[in-house]
Amino acid sequence: MAAPVTLRTEVGDEALDLSEFEARISRGEVSPQSLVCLPAVTGDRFVPACELELWQRLQNGRRAYFARAFSLARFPFFTSAVILVNLAAFLATAQGGVMQLDDMVRYGGKVGPLVFDLAEVWRLFTANLLHRDGLHLGLNMFVLFNVGGMMENTYRTLDYLWLLVFAGLATMGTSLLLNEAITIGASGMVFGCLGGVVAFGLKYRSQLSAFHRSVMGDAAIPTALGLLLIGITSQGVDNWAHGGGLVAGLVTGTFLRPRLLTEGQRWWWEPALRALPSVGLVVVLLFGQVLFGDVLPPMRLERDDAYGFSIPVPSTWGRGATPLGRVAWYNGLPGLGRASFAAEAVQMPEGADAAAAAQRFVEERLSTRALGPDVTRVRSEAPEPTRVGERHGVRVRAVVDETSGATRLWAYFVPRGRVVYQLVFQWSADFPRYAHVVEQMLAGVRFEEGQGLRLARAEALLFPNSGPVLTRLGLALLEQGDAAPAAEALSTAVKVDPSNGPARVLLSKAWLSAGEVERACLAAQDAVVYAPDDVEALEAEARCELAQGHPRRALLKLRAARALEPQNKHLEAAERRLKETLPEYFGE
Repeated sequence: MAAPVTLRTEVGDEALDLSEFEARISRGEVSPQSLVCLPAVTGDRFVPACELELWQRLQNGRRAYFARAFSLARFPFFTSAVILVNLAAFLATAQGGVMQLDDMVRYGGKVGPLVFDLAEVWRLFTANLLHRDGLHLGLNMFVLFNVGGMMENTYRTLDYLWLLVFAGLATMGTSLLLNEAITIGASGMVFGCLGGVVAFGLKYRSQLSAFHRSVMGDAAIPTALGLLLIGITSQGVDNWAHGGGLVAGLVTGTFLRPRLLTEGQRWWWEPALRALPSVGLVVVLLFGQVLFGDVLPPMRLERDDAYGFSIPVPSTWGRGATPLGRVAWYNGLPGLGRASFAAEAVQMPEGADAAAAAQRFVEERLSTRALGPDVTRVRSEAPEPTRVGERHGVRVRAVVDETSGATRLWAYFVPRGRVVYQLVFQWSADFPRYAHVVEQMLAGVRFEEGQGLRLARAEALLFPNSGPVLTRLGLALLEQGDAAPAAEALSTAVKVDPSNGPARVLLSKAWLSAGEVERACLAAQDAVVYAPDDVEALEAEARCELAQGHPRRALLKLRAARALEPQNKHLEAAERRLKETLPEYFGE
């Protein structure tokens, strides 16, 4: 057993073993003038501790000063200023007492799609200053005053500022990656301060008084775990954010040095240097749109086999539903900030006409009645020519006014064979940068073979001499605008089966689409020969007459077809269009 040591104190002599005596010296709890009796060295005499070689070897002056001078009694002015900033932000934003979802988006909450799509990374900072209601604000500020006050008393102000900034950004950054919900609140900074208290209490436990060990060690860990448990068992709490703030506080507290253990300031510019990380990080966030705008949003390629097109969409978007298209993707926001893309393939048996499809879209889809009861007005511009996916098309731009705000709409109509692709983009007018995202998506649009054409090709490979199979292949090619290959397939179908009337009609249409008028007319005449009472054959012959510059003959053919089917609306519309297009030929 180690030789006993007697330490003379104000309340009497205290017997210690040597290991405890050494520990007290290391913690700075034995002053230089404390009287000590160490029989192996001093015999029966009490001598000042500073005369002992053991004390001189173990004593650290700065640690001794830290152990005696550390206190949590100083009023936390900086923490109070942070609380006032949060209070001012609440009074300016939650005007109705409770902040709604759209308000969170409008005033700077953490909104994943707006961060990734529009590079609004500043939201990772501003979201820490917003609160849902008075209770939310009050709870966070109460804990921040107490726990943040400890950190302010422990560290230099600029080090404490870094702890708050880093914890706040780590909170929202973790939530951004792991939680799709909109997040606001200073709880991340609160958990960051809790993590800093726990790290400090563990790191300097041996140098703290019993009271401070209790407050910053024994009580801090259960408090942090208890608050995490409350969040886990409550609804609407972003626990990923809390965890990110707590870890950030633990990491920061591990590396920061308390103010009482730091060296004195030697250069006038040292405070500016210590403030640089905090200020620099905030500046990067505030100007993040300029810095990251060229690399965001990250895109993924979406393909639709049925329609035969592909388009890049932001990686955060998911499948949605909209009355403006049969397939759709959107950014996940239900109200303010919502952006979407919808696509549809409009069948036009008479041949794809982008202008006609655009006009029909404006009349049938862009009306207050069609768009829903929340729409108060629709302002659309005249269709204008454009290019999409290296193909000519038509664009219609509009602004849809709703009770909740305005929505911008760009609709593109791209003809291809007997189909017009309808691509509709919508986004909230409060976020004009989404126009840049739309342009990126449009730049990546590609029109490919649809599933129907691929199946027809596969079937033709299996049955190369089947008239019906080759007819289906020709029809699929014709619908996608590949007139020349369609004519080749249909010519083979006619050779294999000369009595195949539908194939001859389609062959006439294919040659006409390819610009081979003479061949188209021969095919139409043959179709009428094989099927004189076939309405489609007569219609094909009418098309050829019109292409050869004989509108009156074309009208006679159409009337002959109508005589066979008087109720055929399609033929009636074709006759009407012919008269409207060439009124000088018809006196009726």
